[in-house]
Amino acid sequence: MAANKLPRINVVGLGKLGAPLAAVLASRGFDVIGLDVNKSFVDALNAGRMPIVEPQLNELIAANRQRLRATLDPLEAVRDSDASFVIVPTPSDKTGFFSNRFVLQAMESLGKAIRAKSGYHLVVITSTVMPGSTGSEIKAALEAASGRKVGPDMGLCYNPEFIALGSVVRDMLFPDSILIGESDTKAGDMLQTIYLQMCEKKPPVQRMNFVNAELTKISVNTYVTTKISYANMLADICDRLPGADVDAVSKALGADTRIGSKYLKGAMGYGGPCFPRDNVAFAALARSIGARADVAEATDRINNYQIDRVGDLIGKFAKAGTQIGLIGMSYKPQTPVVEESHSVKIAARLADQGYVVSIHDPLAQDAAMQALGEKVVATSSLEACVRGCDLLIVATGWPEYRDMDPEWCRRPSGRLTVFDLWRTLPAKKFSAVADILYLGQGR
Repeated sequence: MAANKLPRINVVGLGKLGAPLAAVLASRGFDVIGLDVNKSFVDALNAGRMPIVEPQLNELIAANRQRLRATLDPLEAVRDSDASFVIVPTPSDKTGFFSNRFVLQAMESLGKAIRAKSGYHLVVITSTVMPGSTGSEIKAALEAASGRKVGPDMGLCYNPEFIALGSVVRDMLFPDSILIGESDTKAGDMLQTIYLQMCEKKPPVQRMNFVNAELTKISVNTYVTTKISYANMLADICDRLPGADVDAVSKALGADTRIGSKYLKGAMGYGGPCFPRDNVAFAALARSIGARADVAEATDRINNYQIDRVGDLIGKFAKAGTQIGLIGMSYKPQTPVVEESHSVKIAARLADQGYVVSIHDPLAQDAAMQALGEKVVATSSLEACVRGCDLLIVATGWPEYRDMDPEWCRRPSGRLTVFDLWRTLPAKKFSAVADILYLGQGR
């Protein structure tokens, strides 16, 4: 690789994070090859459009096709690149630990390809792994398959992303910081150079050994979830104190620089593919080495309690058999993902208690129906869901819900009760036709 030329990169795994990473790198001037075992993903990237719902993703792919292609062949991907970013699934096992089986498979295929080429090659583990993984079995598998030792001719780094579905492209372009666990200075220098070119601004780069970087990754997420559960604990307390308002309390808390305002909103619990399992993994790690993780375990208990909390509140306003409209099924706005979604869990709980539940979501309705089956009814539109219910729950704060027509809430007799779990609907706009109840506001 010439000194003034950008490294060529291959991205192993073209899923929800890998495809955006490939697209972002290409948009910043890198020649990128995607590598996947799924032919449909490879064909889609080569055709210029991935079957993944993520803001800005397909626009970036379409605009940078001259620097972006995909293959099923590891030999081709490694031969035509200088660095491999591995971003494959690491599913949780029955102990709560992350499984490295797909990472190890990637190490075998990449290692064999590295064996067949000359010159330096950098392997970057972007998938979230348990502390102790990169420097042990992952490194060993790569060295065994490649016939090389990590060092002068082959680098290894652990470099997890800190992103959220629904804003992956933005988060990759504008990260708060870059975390690098490095085998050696050469590998870390090369990876830092890639990131300083990829990011729109020049974020601080934290460089350390493998285990510290691995622990940092899951520690960040467990700390954030602690703030979320703390805010929800406050909201539950405020619900029971006349005149209390969790927004007023959390705003004052967030003004303290020791605390900060991010993720400090008393509403519903956290879900998705990362936060819940990272807490479980953190606690499992602590137990396995004889340490205690009481805070992480309490965070999970409070989070799981939110389902019962909302269910009990609904029970005070509606009897079994009531037609409930539940809008917002994804675990957060701007994504079709329903993994560990509290909206889905609330819908299931209410259906099991005898309520008639109809659902709506801009992107996640099909996924929610697959998860819930015949427990609920899918509505044809937001309007149909709102008009057809006797009690409405706004369970995910999709921006378009703010703009819905208040007249849909008007009833011939009485007023519609609306539980707005994220304080999405403007109270003034809907006050003429509905009773809007927010969590954490002393009612």
